[in-house]
Amino acid sequence: MFQIDLKSRKAIYEQVVDRFKEMIITGVIKPDEKVPSVRDLAKELAINPTTIQKAYKELENQGYFYSVAGLGSFAAVPAESYKNTARIEELKDTVRTSVKELIFLKCPEEEIRSVVEETVLLQKGGEEK
Repeated sequence: MFQIDLKSRKAIYEQVVDRFKEMIITGVIKPDEKVPSVRDLAKELAINPTTIQKAYKELENQGYFYSVAGLGSFAAVPAESYKNTARIEELKDTVRTSVKELIFLKCPEEEIRSVVEETVLLQKGGEEK
C-alpha cells in the first residue's frame, strides 16, 4: 500500500497519517472504502500494531476515518456538517507562513497565485497547466 521511511525525522505514525490523508484527498481511497485492519497493515509494514492504532485514532479524530464495531475502519465521507475548524485554522496558518516565505524569497506574487489556483483546479479534477 505504501512505504515508511525509517530514516525520516517524522514519527512513523505521522507518516502513516500523512499517507492515508494524501490517498483520501486525491481519491485513491474512496469515501466509505474499508482500509486495511490495524493488524494487516502492521504486518505489511513490519511495524508495531500500536503505532498503526495510534495513526488510525488520529485519522478518526481529524475526520478522515470512522470505525464500525466488528467491521473495521473506513474512509470518511466529507460532510458539510462536520468541519474541523481547528485543523482548518492550522492549515491556513501554514499557508500564510509559506506565502510569507515565498515573498521573502522574492517569488513573484502572480506565481504564488498561480500555484494556489492550479492546486485548487487539480483538486476539483481539472488538468495541470
